[in-house]
Amino acid sequence: MVGHKAHVILYGNEKGGSGKTTAAFHSTIGLLRLGFTVATIDLDVNQRSLTRYLENRRKYCEKTGIWLPMPTHVCMENSVFDSMEEARQDMTKQLEEQIAAFRNGYDFVVIDTPGADVHISRIGHTFADSLITPINDSFVDLDLLVEIDDGPVDQCKPSHYARIVMTQRQKRFERDRAGMDWIILRNRLGNLRSKNTDRILESLKTLSGKMGFRVAPGISERAIYRELFPTGRTVLDMLDSKLPGERISMSHIAARQEIREILHTLWLPRITKRLQQEDV
Repeated sequence: MVGHKAHVILYGNEKGGSGKTTAAFHSTIGLLRLGFTVATIDLDVNQRSLTRYLENRRKYCEKTGIWLPMPTHVCMENSVFDSMEEARQDMTKQLEEQIAAFRNGYDFVVIDTPGADVHISRIGHTFADSLITPINDSFVDLDLLVEIDDGPVDQCKPSHYARIVMTQRQKRFERDRAGMDWIILRNRLGNLRSKNTDRILESLKTLSGKMGFRVAPGISERAIYRELFPTGRTVLDMLDSKLPGERISMSHIAARQEIREILHTLWLPRITKRLQQEDV
């Protein structure tokens, strides 16, 4: 039974293709498999990738008769109001009420956001206890945080998204007197180190103190993450319940460890304790 308010984990990045949904979905299933109660909210009213992932998962369970853990899920809908201001107020109210409804009934609320700067995403950021921003390992993606040019990275101006985070973080503090743990997740890393990856890491370390975020390894570039989408499964499911004829590879095992590391990165004692108990 939940004896505290749910911890809200929001995956945010206004650029598409960063792996937000994959990381959000795998984290959700990881938390469920650790025995936590989890609710999910999809703020991407158009793409609905997290919602589609869960729909595929449900169909897979019905087709195979294999039970897989499922979160309680809600996908936000577009407002019926024509006026932009009324629509914004309506969407804000809907999200506030939904998070309030989940706060006292679950251990965690995981929120996936669209790859664009939209009002509902900004509001969602103000509720994040942990904000996880996946970025790919390139200076093009680093431009999400600062406006990259040929000068020293610590002298670059904060980007549009970084300014959004800073503003919503301040609004959250003013409303709730609560902080936000911002984590930059380095996604789609290659297996081999290069001068470029070293430069990206050094740049992130330089910016972390200035902008108030932590840096952590995320999901590598693995085909299995994409291949599991049609069945709505995760690498964690593959190790526990597989169909006849399916084979578990070292890539599956390595991917499972990546997801566990993301959960560990949240620095929440209750998660760390259960991860350690699993390893005993």
